Amino acid sequence: MSQVLHTPPPTQAAPADDDLAALAARHGLTVSGARPTLPQYVRELWARRHFITAFATAKLTAQYSQAKLGQLWQVMTPLLNAAVYYFIFGVLLGTKQGVPDYVPFLVTGVFVWTFTQSSIMSGTRAISGNLGLVRALHFPRAALPISFALQQLQQLLFSMAALIVILLCFGVPVAASWLLAVPVLVLQSTFNAGVSMIMARMGAKTPDIAQLMPFVLRTWMYASGVMWSIDKLTSDDRLPHAVTFLLEINPPAVYIDLMRFALIDSFTSDHLPPHVWAAAVGWAVLAGIAGFVYFWKAEERYGRG
Repeated sequence: MSQVLHTPPPTQAAPADDDLAALAARHGLTVSGARPTLPQYVRELWARRHFITAFATAKLTAQYSQAKLGQLWQVMTPLLNAAVYYFIFGVLLGTKQGVPDYVPFLVTGVFVWTFTQSSIMSGTRAISGNLGLVRALHFPRAALPISFALQQLQQLLFSMAALIVILLCFGVPVAASWLLAVPVLVLQSTFNAGVSMIMARMGAKTPDIAQLMPFVLRTWMYASGVMWSIDKLTSDDRLPHAVTFLLEINPPAVYIDLMRFALIDSFTSDHLPPHVWAAAVGWAVLAGIAGFVYFWKAEERYGRG
């Protein structure tokens, strides 16, 4: 009896990885958790602009919800800080000597500085303090530091109402130059958002940096002319030129100078150094673009334990 030999059918080769990748790309499939391109990331962020605004407003509303005075603390906190600084620096250390309209000068500096300080601090915890949200939902993570910066801008706008009352009480007249406060706030907000995104990425990787930032920010405040006039300090050439230059282009000092120039008539009448507006625009563009790109480059790593 003869045996019939059966030749097994040829095995089908498995599709190559390149073929699978091409097939997935053809049907619009992407790697889970992959970082989108920068233009696509911008479009996704814009598409969630309503979430960013609502999230910022909700955080602002909840911030003082447990306090009896509620939202009044938005104004009272910087005012109390200004009162302490006035006593320590203005009275005890005599920094108000030679500074016209010192109370409006001081309160303006405190409000503008607080805006930058709070934006950076909240940005530092934007990712590490919201891991539940980051891990549960898919959205461009830059929405978080941007929404926190927007929250601080909303809080500043409440404070600006109190600042206007203080200016009027101390005899500062309403002037057309007050309109300059709008571009100043736009530039400062862009700078704050950029730095917040930088700190958000750093804070996501190293949460302990949030414990260090209060000391860094306190030192930065003392160098920003919040309680004293940088012009008075640098006018007599006591400091090295390098130190004078760093003080004059210090971003918070630039935005504080511009806001004082816009709101206080005794400063508006003075000649504003030509570098101030250029520095304000330069810092806003540099921080805004660099911060956004730096944050985007780690998009796929946020929330991974």
